[in-house]
Amino acid sequence: MLHVERGGNGPLLVLLHGLGATGEVWDQVVGNWHGSWLVPDLPGHGRSGRIERYTFGSIAAAVAEVVPREPVTVIGHSLGGVVGLALASGWFGVEVTTAVGVGIKVQWTDEELAKAAALAAKPAKVFETEAEAVDRAAKMAGVPLRHGVSEVDGGWAPVLDMRAFGVGRPDMAGLVMAAQAHVVLAAGENDPMSPQEHLKELVPEPVVFTGAGHNVHVESPSSLSGLLAQLAR
Repeated sequence: MLHVERGGNGPLLVLLHGLGATGEVWDQVVGNWHGSWLVPDLPGHGRSGRIERYTFGSIAAAVAEVVPREPVTVIGHSLGGVVGLALASGWFGVEVTTAVGVGIKVQWTDEELAKAAALAAKPAKVFETEAEAVDRAAKMAGVPLRHGVSEVDGGWAPVLDMRAFGVGRPDMAGLVMAAQAHVVLAAGENDPMSPQEHLKELVPEPVVFTGAGHNVHVESPSSLSGLLAQLAR
């Protein structure tokens, strides 16, 4: 079962975090939305339970179970952006009107995939102190987290299910083509994982967040204000 935070009234915005993070990364963004919002911790992350196998489809199916059957706008970061595009296909029973993918890594080398698979095969490391585990969780997520660790036998460990690193390479061209929603791809100007030339192979005019890096929603939440205002029209 997924842990979900909700708030607001009106048109629904679903926000999906990236690999290693939790829904808390959207805390400074939701207040700029004009309607209601829903923020889950993805399977195997934060306060949500684990699933048997991590694929973009299995994660999307888990998210679909907690999304009301009404028109929704989805913004996803990195892994969450791919999951949002999967939801936009309509295959999971969610009526997505607009799907925004922020900082999605479009192109993967065999070496990068092998490294991710190796991480997926490793057990979570246990640390003597909570502070050490918090530091490790933050490094894996790329952002500070409040809900990224738990106490276990022998000490403290990140709650992230390491098997989620094995999710693989997304078929971005296929997902964009299959989307039954308006698709927006965006990234920080200085995001090395999601360069503009890669996004332009999928959409003609990706959104660029000036001066931002990979985690624009945490680094500069106000940068998303303009995009949210456009989505509200």
